[in-house]
Amino acid sequence: MANHSEHIGHLSHEELKFREHTERAGHFIKIDLFRSAREEFKAALQYRPGDAQCRTQIDAMNANIARDRKTVLVVAPLVIILIVAVALLV
Repeated sequence: MANHSEHIGHLSHEELKFREHTERAGHFIKIDLFRSAREEFKAALQYRPGDAQCRTQIDAMNANIARDRKTVLVVAPLVIILIVAVALLV
């Protein structure tokens, strides 16, 4: 454990912040919070501008958000129709 903190002690403030944001983004991805993950990757870019991996992850988060939006746009009307049908039968 001491070895780990010694290693971190040699990192610049920018590198520490970059790692903090990307780690947090990874946690958000695990629980499907893609918008939050995208914002963390964007924040990480402030500390390491042009980082290819962050840009790739932002693109992936945008794709996940778009996919989820499409799912909601398909499922929501079906749920509304089902609710209306049940209400009319009762």
